Amino acid sequence: MLPCMITQRARESAGPTDAGYAEALLEWEEQRLQPARRKGERKPSFATGSGIEQKPLYTQADLSGHDPLQAEGFPGATPFTRGIQPTMYRGRIWSIRQYAGYGTATDANERFHYLLAHGQPGLSVAFDLPTQMGLDSDDARSAGEVGQVGVAIDSVRDMQALFEGIPLAEVSTSMTINAPAPVLVAMYVVVAERQGVEPAAVMGTVQNDVLKEYIARGTFIYPPRPSLRLAADLIAWCARNAPRFNPISLSGYHIREAGSTAPQEMAFAIANACAYVQAAIDRGIAVDDFAPKLSWIFNTHIDFLEEVAKYRALRRMWAGIMRERFGARDDRSLMLRTHTQTGGSTLTAQQPENNIVRAAIEALAAVLGGVQSLALSCYDEALSIPTEKAQRIAVRTQQIIAEEIGVTGTVDPLGGSYYIEWLTDELERQAMSLYEEVERRGGAVACIEAGWMQQTIQDEAYRTEQAIASGERVIVGVNKYTETEEAETPLLFRPDERAMNEQLERLRDVRDTRDSGAAQAALDALRHAASGEAPLMEPILQAVRADATLGEICGTLRGVFGDYHPPASI
Repeated sequence: MLPCMITQRARESAGPTDAGYAEALLEWEEQRLQPARRKGERKPSFATGSGIEQKPLYTQADLSGHDPLQAEGFPGATPFTRGIQPTMYRGRIWSIRQYAGYGTATDANERFHYLLAHGQPGLSVAFDLPTQMGLDSDDARSAGEVGQVGVAIDSVRDMQALFEGIPLAEVSTSMTINAPAPVLVAMYVVVAERQGVEPAAVMGTVQNDVLKEYIARGTFIYPPRPSLRLAADLIAWCARNAPRFNPISLSGYHIREAGSTAPQEMAFAIANACAYVQAAIDRGIAVDDFAPKLSWIFNTHIDFLEEVAKYRALRRMWAGIMRERFGARDDRSLMLRTHTQTGGSTLTAQQPENNIVRAAIEALAAVLGGVQSLALSCYDEALSIPTEKAQRIAVRTQQIIAEEIGVTGTVDPLGGSYYIEWLTDELERQAMSLYEEVERRGGAVACIEAGWMQQTIQDEAYRTEQAIASGERVIVGVNKYTETEEAETPLLFRPDERAMNEQLERLRDVRDTRDSGAAQAALDALRHAASGEAPLMEPILQAVRADATLGEICGTLRGVFGDYHPPASI
């Protein structure tokens, strides 16, 4: 006889008014459930995408000791489990912010105008790999990568071309850049100045979460501690000078893309966030002066109900940590405001049209989870830089969710589901356990330096690949339902030689026409500041205004901080 754990919990929690329910549940288990299970189920066990075991049924017995007022509360009130605004999407829908950028700044500018014309109110910039690594386009290490997975930015003149005809006083821009984030933000601020827009009026977000680069993506430059210094300097500068600009978008997205589970994504992202918060406090910024501007990006993966519960658990977890660990008192400091992108790693090159369905399901999970901003990974991204058609489908998918299917008329519509509330509690429990282990090991930076976070994620990614290879985890069109009448999918991506050549010519023109003496003086001042403990944003801004290039600025900092080399054990 299979164990009747549902009934056992029901009996333990039963009061005089629900004893009848417990008895009815026992009768159902014995007379209905157990005979049906003995006939066999599709699989020997069921679990979420993160390996959390699922029972056949969840009831009020699974929420024994769960206080709805304390655990969920109400929308717009702590702990924000049910959403950070009282009306959520009844007031306004999430921001539709498709990720875009490729080739030269002029190429990407054309795509930005296209997206704005098709109903996207804000921009999200993808940068090419050399830009992400703080390298100029003519660096030998940039060969073959210029403008290929994002837009190439070498100088403030490129940034000016990127936003030509786009009023920075009206459009909010998100920039996915990490190790060189202070330099790219400085370029953005200088472009705004040249449009007549003061830093205090600039709107947008920069990712600036370099710690996750060491554990997930690898686009780091300097060792972790000077990287944390730069990130915190940018947070402090924005708190004082650009209050409408979000100085860091704390990222779980790439942790999940690297192969983590949902609890690992939650725990490691929050542990990294705590390192930034503490570093900003150490710079003399009161927590309630900058925490309301912290924003996040998470990965909405394919396990629908787990992802809905994840966002609910994240908000509650963050509110508790900010209040109890950092003493935040402003409700806005306790709010986890998040952008999300559907899982790039869930896209398949095989039968790529299936990706439209995957992205739509993931987007719906994000909306039911209560996110503030959303981008869909386009269906053709496993094959190419997204086409305009794919970007349009991604925008239209969000608009269909917002306008047609009826999920925006009430707040947190899945709240109160026995399973959703149990899973929200369980995800928070597992994530808190991991977060506490990170803190016991000395915090995020110490865990990164030791390679522990990296190894934990790599182990999970290996287990996932084994499950896919064995067929235990089904990927439709890849390891099951592979029959198709389509011809073999062509490889669409080709390096764009034209973009590379144009970018190199633009960079030569910058160096030939700028005041070289002023650029060198600004770089010398930056080197001096980096060698001490002075804040670095002002000298970076001066170097940008002098037309120093990204590679020159980051190279100057490399000369002081050195390059990072991962632990040999990873």
